[in-house]
Amino acid sequence: MDIKNIVFDFGGVLVDWNPRYLYKKLFEDEAQMESFLQNVCTPDWNEQQDAGRPLKEATESLVEQFPEHETMIRVFYDRWEEMIKSDIAANVSVLYQLKDKYRLFGLSNWSGETFPTAFNRYPFFGEFEGIVISGDEKMKKPDKEIYKLLLNRYQLQAESSVFIDDNAENIKVAQELGFGTVHINNATDLKLELVNMNLLES
Repeated sequence: MDIKNIVFDFGGVLVDWNPRYLYKKLFEDEAQMESFLQNVCTPDWNEQQDAGRPLKEATESLVEQFPEHETMIRVFYDRWEEMIKSDIAANVSVLYQLKDKYRLFGLSNWSGETFPTAFNRYPFFGEFEGIVISGDEKMKKPDKEIYKLLLNRYQLQAESSVFIDDNAENIKVAQELGFGTVHINNATDLKLELVNMNLLES
């Protein structure tokens, strides 16, 4: 496998984002917080913004549906930046080790309205030759079309690329398209995974 390109997902791979970092400050009862995040500001609702729905439209629609939760709904995007705890230092370190040997790209499900906040906070985003953000493209992983968009836009071959993501379904689709893959979870040592693939030296 002659790998020339490394493609990173961002959330859960390079950036530690979780709405609980904000809502733990706002809910005194953890069970109530979890109920709110599972039934009101749900992952499915948030993912619609990743697919390009405007934040204002998403917020107003939810307030109309759950008027009793209006205050908590509005802070989701008003204080969204507080949901980013930090970068994921170990993986960012690997990114810098890769940059002189491979072309680096980003492919991330992220609202086009909130991504600039993260981009401006972390200098490592400047190392990417190209970044595809789902919210800007109005499509998101695991739709094969957004992977193909990345490949076509930057003239890449999937077989010459490794894709790194924390979502198993996204990894599965990347494999179907011919990418080499690394599936990130809490136990993953990204550098070790890449050493084992002969892409980095130990």
